[in-house]
Amino acid sequence: MTALASVPRTIPVAGSPAARFRDLLASEWIKMRSLRSTPWVIAFTVLFVIGSAAVATLSDTATRSGPAEFLPFDAYPAAGYWTLILVAGSMGALTVVSEYGSGLIRTTTVAVPARGSVVLAKAAVTAAMWTAVGTVASTGSFLISQAILNGRHGGVPLTHPGVFRALVASALLAPVCALVGLGLGVLLRHAAATMVASVFALLMLPTMFSESNRWSADIKHALVAAAWRRLVETWEPGPGSLAYTATVPGSWIVYVLWPLITVALAVFVIRRRDV
Repeated sequence: MTALASVPRTIPVAGSPAARFRDLLASEWIKMRSLRSTPWVIAFTVLFVIGSAAVATLSDTATRSGPAEFLPFDAYPAAGYWTLILVAGSMGALTVVSEYGSGLIRTTTVAVPARGSVVLAKAAVTAAMWTAVGTVASTGSFLISQAILNGRHGGVPLTHPGVFRALVASALLAPVCALVGLGLGVLLRHAAATMVASVFALLMLPTMFSESNRWSADIKHALVAAAWRRLVETWEPGPGSLAYTATVPGSWIVYVLWPLITVALAVFVIRRRDV
């Protein structure tokens, strides 16, 4: 007869200290940097964003007279920053859905019963990492575009009106989208569904609405991509314009509310359902 080997069971020790939030932060950071694909994806994304600024600036051959002006969509072209939206939102979602797919989330919640703290730790690490990525991409885009324009005597310094706001808005676009993706990942828990929802909410939905009608403009202005575009713009609508233009303070509010609401919903939901 074959004797069955007894398997030792790990029993929590009564009175053992709960995991501290800084321990959760360290754990999430280890998870994130241990993925080999993460640094490669970030590196290629930053290179693409900065390269798109160089291409847009080189392609802009319009002749301008008078003092140099800041050209926001040479420094921050839509092609590069829509790509940044897509990648940041997708990577933020993968922070969560990869654990759901592998089953690691069950181990995490057994080790740390405070599920809301786990989500907040993921959000904090995600926000910090993508803020750094967005800052590098935004600063690099500005510097390379102005270096090219300096050859045409058209470059402007960082202190030029409108430059700093565009740089900060472009830098914060990455963590905003990453946190939205993370929140959707917790809510949907499925990779394909989360990716589709992120792309639709962050990229496709703004294209469905125009600024020619008040109701349509209000919906468009409440979306992240439209808010970024308004913050990058340095001009105001003309007095004869028939479009309803977003305000700068309203666009900053959109930047705050989207990640705040999605992460808050994620914390609320994960506390009330099984993983």
